[in-house]
This record gives sequence, C-alpha cells and structure tokens, in this order.
Amino acid sequence: MFNPSKLALALAGVSLFAAGAAQAQVIKIDGSSTVYPITEAVAEEFQKAKKNAIKVTVGISGTGGGFKKFCRGETDFSNASRPITAKEMEDCKAAGVEYIEMPVAFDALTVVINPKNTFLKEGKVDELKKMWEPAAQGQITKWNQINPAYPDAPLKLFGAGADSGTFEYFTEAIVGKAKSSRGDYTASEDDNVLVQGVSRDVNAVGYFGYAYYAENAGKLKALPIVNPKTGKAVEPSAANVENGSYQPLSRPIFVYVKAKSLEKPEVKEFVEFYMKHGAKLTKEVKYVPLPAAAYTGNLEHVAKKKIGTVFGGKNEVGITIEDLMKREAKM
Repeated sequence: MFNPSKLALALAGVSLFAAGAAQAQVIKIDGSSTVYPITEAVAEEFQKAKKNAIKVTVGISGTGGGFKKFCRGETDFSNASRPITAKEMEDCKAAGVEYIEMPVAFDALTVVINPKNTFLKEGKVDELKKMWEPAAQGQITKWNQINPAYPDAPLKLFGAGADSGTFEYFTEAIVGKAKSSRGDYTASEDDNVLVQGVSRDVNAVGYFGYAYYAENAGKLKALPIVNPKTGKAVEPSAANVENGSYQPLSRPIFVYVKAKSLEKPEVKEFVEFYMKHGAKLTKEVKYVPLPAAAYTGNLEHVAKKKIGTVFGGKNEVGITIEDLMKREAKM
C-alpha cells in the first residue's frame, strides 16, 4: 500500500532495501512522483514474493528528471506522468537507449483548496488560467483579481516543479502551452510538500495527482472541474475518468522499460509481475486501472519488442481510456 512518508526517503535517495543486500540483483526505477505510488506498491509486493532476492529501488526526480537518467542508461525503468517528448526521444536515440512504452493507469489530476475555503465551489479553466499563466506573475496576487465575487485575500499557489510531468500536463491543459506558467509559486517535486502547504493555508490552491488527494482527503477539498465542452462541473473520481467526463485533467500515466534491461531475467520478471498485479495495486493507491487488455497488450509489446511510443513525442490533452486502448492496439 502507498505510504506517503516513504516519498521523503525516495527523494533523499535513501534506498528502500535492507543493508547487506549489495549482492542482490537490483532493478533501478526513477521518474514521476505521480506514478511513484503504483510502482512502489508493485515493488514492495514483488520484493516480498522474491524474498528480497531481487531489490527494486524507486526514486522520484520527476518525469523529466527520470527521463534524463533513463536516456543516460542509468535506470531500467522510467515512471512518467506524460508521454516521452521528442527531445527525450532524441536523447535516448543518441545514447542507444531503446524502450517500450507501457501505460499502467489513468489519473484524475486534482485541483485542491483548503477545506476552510467557503467561496470556491468549482474550478473553471479560464479562472485557473488567470491564476497560473505567465502574465499573472507578480500581478495576480489576490483572489478578487480572479473574480470580483471572491474575497480580497492573498492568493497562495502550490504546484509541481518544472521537472514534473504533472507541471507539463497541467500547464498545457489549463494555460494552453506546456511549461507556460508563472514562476512565483511554491513548487516542489514532492507532492507531500504541496499537500501540507494547501492544508495549512485557507487562501491556498494547488494541484497534483489524485492519489495524493485521496490519501489526504481529510485535510483538503477537491474542486469539481467545469468540463469546457459540457459546461458541467465534474468531480475527480474513477467513475468520471472512466466515462470520459472529467476533462481536461484526466490523463494516462506510464512506465517505460529499457529494451536492453529486458535481457536481464529479473527485469523481465518484474514487468510480468507489474502487469499481472498492477490493476489491483493501482486501485489500492486510488488511481484508475486500465482494462485488462491494456496490461496483456503491454506484455505482448514486450514479447514482440515493439519499441517506441504511440504519441509521437507529443503530450495530448483530452485523451480518454477508450482512445488510449485503440491507439495502443494499433502499435
């Protein structure tokens, strides 16, 4: 089960396996803090099943930071909360790193406020853009500048760091361009820092993966997001991700495995374990599992060595589980 306190260990680079395990086979994973709860849960169960004969280390340097390590050949897997970019594809190619893309879940990227906030009932894309766009830096500092109906109170923003796939996805979905954001906000690759920030300030608003909201629902309030196409405010939930109504903040999340690493029996075994148990553990840590065909499809891609990505180096806002399944099936 996902334990938020372990995040600090991962961020500090502290290994999650016992001393004296230096002789054991080691599988190295790094990347997205959003995907971390799933992969960490799988790693824990896998290590138990193997009686610690195989060790799995799971770090968190953000999706971008994880791909830098992955494309340098430093890791076997990269957790990613968005597809690999064209630049990262070039970096991997230049280093001779081939990979297989495996979607493992869907996330309802969640916008949260302090529970004592009584005036904000829903999140509108235009208002969120007004908060977060680059032009807001140093200019939009109070809630009543977002909407005159809101109070004359300081606007305190908490969001993902620049190496985060969540940062890229949120800015593209809300501002209209990836990485286009004001810089004067509390940024962190550690989602627990953001959780604490919003929970302690009545004037705060922040965003991160749904699992971190679910683990802290007692001290946060999730905003329903107004779907731009229907005009209806939709709660972040598994059901609303599955039916495609939670837009534009519903997104697929991934694990990338290095093709060369699959030559190691322990890595192949871990992939098989992940795809067999991933759906159950995804649900336990509060993300949305994919249909069973997605996990068997990932294993088929591994068996057939289907290298590459179905996204062409671009992130896409608005993709549904159904869209993803159709695309993966054509790979």
